[in-house]
Amino acid sequence: MEAIQSWVSEHKLTSIGALWASGIGASLAYTRTTSPLKPSLRLIHARMHAQALTLAVLSGAAVYHYYEKRNCTEQAANASPK
Repeated sequence: MEAIQSWVSEHKLTSIGALWASGIGASLAYTRTTSPLKPSLRLIHARMHAQALTLAVLSGAAVYHYYEKRNCTEQAANASPK
């Protein structure tokens, strides 16, 4: 798990792009089997779903980055002699 976490930490944009692409693919596959929409509407809906997923992931990444940075500064403050 730590190896995956470190890879994602080093390749943030690649991870988000891959998640976006997989979100589009999953949404297209789901709407193809469940609704009789035209292909152009399916693509629009897939893009909206993927954007919502990307925003959720970016929000999670921002929260993770905030807490990671906060923990590093707390550890540095505790480690420094007074």
